[in-house]
Amino acid sequence: MLVEDIMKRDVVTVEPTESIRLALLKVHQYRIRHLPVVLQGKLVGIISDRDVRDACPSIIGMPREDDEHVLNTPVSSIMRKDVICAHPLDFVEEAARALYDNRIGCLPVVVDDELKGIITETDILHTLVELMGVHYPSSHIEVEVDDRTGLLADVAEIFKEAKCNVTSVLVMPGKHLGKKNLVFRVQTIDPRHLVSKIEEAGYRIVWPRESEGLV
Repeated sequence: MLVEDIMKRDVVTVEPTESIRLALLKVHQYRIRHLPVVLQGKLVGIISDRDVRDACPSIIGMPREDDEHVLNTPVSSIMRKDVICAHPLDFVEEAARALYDNRIGCLPVVVDDELKGIITETDILHTLVELMGVHYPSSHIEVEVDDRTGLLADVAEIFKEAKCNVTSVLVMPGKHLGKKNLVFRVQTIDPRHLVSKIEEAGYRIVWPRESEGLV
């Protein structure tokens, strides 16, 4: 999946010369956390709702003479110019890593500095939910296997024989040396018959655990 598949294309922006007051109004009106700063369609910076709040006069205490001056200050004075961006053809997982590694909440999507869209951490989480299939009635089955070629196909064959659709599959490092865990999301709310077939084939079930009365 590519960034262009999940990015928001109708982006709320401000221009460098527009005021902090206007940025604050847009943040509240559209209930957004990030405002790209553009000049003739080109991305030149970004401000967050925190940047705006930090710059605004406090609502606690007496008004000061310079409050209006602060609110009328252009956003160029508080914007960050070193913006980390994504390209529409980047993979979603690469965008997710950029958000995680840099501890940021959004990535403007640009082509030759021209703003094309924006992708946020919320978009990534929503996509993850869809990819995992957890928005449908389903069950989580986790199987420990040897870390060698072909075992994913072997375990998947068990679901095929049981005529049970697999919504998603993840391969994760196992907790034991030489092992990995296969995490399946399957379209059934009662996985007990599948668990039995997997165990009969000689594999260890990590989840659901019998000790917790889930099978």
